[in-house]
Amino acid sequence: MRHLISPLDFTVEELDQLLETASDIEKNPAKYQDACKGKKIATLFYEPSTRTRLSFEAAMINLGGQVLGFSEASSSSASKGESVADTIRIISCYADICAMRHPKEGAALVAANNSSIPVINAGDGGHQHPTQTLTDLMTIKSLKGRLDNITIGLCGDLKFGRTVHSLINALLRYDNVKFVLISPNELKVPEYIIENIEKAGAEYKEVTKLEDVISELDILYMTRVQRERFFNEEDYIRLKDSFILDKKKMSMAKDDMLVLHPLPRVNEISVEVDKDPRAVYFKQVQYGVYVRMALILKLLEVEV
Repeated sequence: MRHLISPLDFTVEELDQLLETASDIEKNPAKYQDACKGKKIATLFYEPSTRTRLSFEAAMINLGGQVLGFSEASSSSASKGESVADTIRIISCYADICAMRHPKEGAALVAANNSSIPVINAGDGGHQHPTQTLTDLMTIKSLKGRLDNITIGLCGDLKFGRTVHSLINALLRYDNVKFVLISPNELKVPEYIIENIEKAGAEYKEVTKLEDVISELDILYMTRVQRERFFNEEDYIRLKDSFILDKKKMSMAKDDMLVLHPLPRVNEISVEVDKDPRAVYFKQVQYGVYVRMALILKLLEVEV
């Protein structure tokens, strides 16, 4: 039995196979419609979510399976003080696989260590978000045709953004990926991520202005400044509008640059950008369903 706690839990070869399966699901959905008939996924979401939770649920339903779970901690026994370890032991009696989001870093690993079913980390605090990373990789590979030889700019909240941390660590395993880290000084990427980049020998630079580097990028990965990660409301208000992608900045970018965003968007991408063919964040959402379907099949060891 295997779990997915970090994107690094799979080898590059396994990731490539997973993305191939996801691509086949996109092309041949009918082939997979009964693959998980009789199987159930439990979605345990201690934090609010629209895309990730519903994406997992849509993925299992598309595979012919069923869904159970909760969408916030207050509607679970966590509100009575039940531990993650006890919760997963209980859920293991009801479901065949579990996707869990939790505000505490490491909660998914605790669940995996106490579970008798596969556990998928659907986000743990500011730490990891591996299935978003799989979604990002599929989006880039499907639309760019490669995951190597790219320059990617990551913009906004790089300190608390778990999607950013996961994506950087995943892309470090591919050749000639250059990172442009764009953020205010207060929201710079954590030092341990910089250490990972340097250890891998990848090229990177840190800047504070998007317009200074946008012309260099093959991929622009935008993120929101997350109110829920701040202890101080004043700091959030001061930094939340630090970077806004608009039509003017897009005019400086390459004709084939892609704009990704893990969503939800607040105001960091102007709605006028949505009509630009380089804006692919809504396609990214659809790819997320395919890749989660492929992941469920892999962890349940279902062959189609």
